[in-house]
Amino acid sequence: MNSPTPALVTQRAAQRLPRLALLLFCAAYVLPGVFGRDPWKNADVTAFGHMASIAGGQSGWLSPSIAGLPGDVALVPYWLGAAFIRLLGGLLEPSVAARIPFALLLVLVLVLTWYATYHLARTEAAQPLPFAFGGEAAPVDYARAIADGALLAVMATLGLLQLGHETTPELVQLAGATLFLYALAAAPFRKGRSRLAALIALPVMAASGAPAIATVLAVTGTAICLRSTYSQVRDAAWWVAGAGVLAAACATLLQAWGWRVTSVESLQPLGLLRQLAWFTWPAWPLAMWTLWRWRGHMLHRHISVPLGCALPALLAGLAMGGSDRALMLALPALAVLAAFALPTLQRSTAAAIDWFSVFFFSICALAIWVIYAAMQTGFPAKPAANVARLAPEFRPAFSLLALAIALLGTLAWMWLVRWRTGRHRHPLWKSLVLPAGGVAVCWLLLMTLWLPLLDHARSYRPLLGRIAEHVPRTACVAAPQLPRALLAALESMGGYRVDAVTPAELSPCDYLLASQTPKLPATSYPGWQLLARVERPTDRQDLTAIYRRTAAAR
Repeated sequence: MNSPTPALVTQRAAQRLPRLALLLFCAAYVLPGVFGRDPWKNADVTAFGHMASIAGGQSGWLSPSIAGLPGDVALVPYWLGAAFIRLLGGLLEPSVAARIPFALLLVLVLVLTWYATYHLARTEAAQPLPFAFGGEAAPVDYARAIADGALLAVMATLGLLQLGHETTPELVQLAGATLFLYALAAAPFRKGRSRLAALIALPVMAASGAPAIATVLAVTGTAICLRSTYSQVRDAAWWVAGAGVLAAACATLLQAWGWRVTSVESLQPLGLLRQLAWFTWPAWPLAMWTLWRWRGHMLHRHISVPLGCALPALLAGLAMGGSDRALMLALPALAVLAAFALPTLQRSTAAAIDWFSVFFFSICALAIWVIYAAMQTGFPAKPAANVARLAPEFRPAFSLLALAIALLGTLAWMWLVRWRTGRHRHPLWKSLVLPAGGVAVCWLLLMTLWLPLLDHARSYRPLLGRIAEHVPRTACVAAPQLPRALLAALESMGGYRVDAVTPAELSPCDYLLASQTPKLPATSYPGWQLLARVERPTDRQDLTAIYRRTAAAR
């Protein structure tokens, strides 16, 4: 408890990241992917299907469903999306309108990560070692610099990139987990706000599909508060425990209404390790370094709070076989731990991070540009042929606006590399500028230059077009065996009336859709005539068979 701090930070190193640059970083990270695309396959389109069903009146606010099938325990995310569809339905496409609140939630995650780190870095145990003749960093300046580093660390994590831009319940869970992290971090300084944040965070997580993690967070948070040296934090333990009770009650009530809970899979430690290796990069090696260098401070707040918030999500990922959606909830806390590694990094380690980032992300950006040129011009020929083979029927579309934004992003990356490889060695957050900037620029390039290709590959719209050649829009379709994502696409994007509950022989619908494999012959259904077997252009392993009721069976 009384070990000397390993941080040696001068006032010059405690410079904060210029706010305009920070805002541009966040904008380049959050905005790409919000506009100009369909809901993508699996979780994204499934969640949108529930939201569209509520907004369109096909299902109730307390009982969202897709094609008659009830959803999982995730009321709050569906309410958010449905409310914005109704609010902005006349101005934006429903899928875009549903995406707006989730983009705001991603912004909230970034903001809360910054403030949680700021409050933890202000505690006495987290402050750098004072110098004999002065010149050490001022407490507030040091806390701001560490918070800037945490914000860059969470943006640099590879796992948050796609999942953080989806319209799924997991993003609401992430916002709840980050709000709880803020509640514990700010407890000594923001008494009322921190208690209110805890009371909101855990029930929101439970109502978004993560009741078990919310309950474990309540237990760990209560333990951290009870052993704190701050009296106001010890008093907050009862509020944290009460938030856990509310979360458990919320989950019990939802299950009593018949909502299903995601099952826990068998333990697969190797699967978790593989996910950790890339999903939490580069936060996890820095977090491990923090735990080593600050090992004499494990019970102090700036280590125990983020560690206590990260462990439940990591354990949940282990219990769910290395689930990336469970691991995502640990990313803000891991980013906070990673930020406290910055004052202890050696210059050689920081240089290795810089050069790896320059090499890796520059190669990725160059590859994106080369394949974009091949799509537009046919040269180089080999990448163009690969695109044609992997995405048949894709027709590239040229957008001057997308090209201009991509060019600006690339020039910004080149300027950032030039700045970092110059003589800017002092700011604490310098080692995370290139990882965060590289992730942001590659995501920007993907969501501008490659967006039509990715939309073609990951959207159900091409499949819906093939189905529409045989099944009229607005027709009643029986689909008792289709995956939930395709059911959502049929209802929310195709305009079909889908019945996934009634068996085929009892369904009143004139058309039947069934999933089949290409290597097996088509299944015969008594009273139904096979019209065609269609597939997504980029997925030839899963066929959808289309049947029509015979005249004799009507």
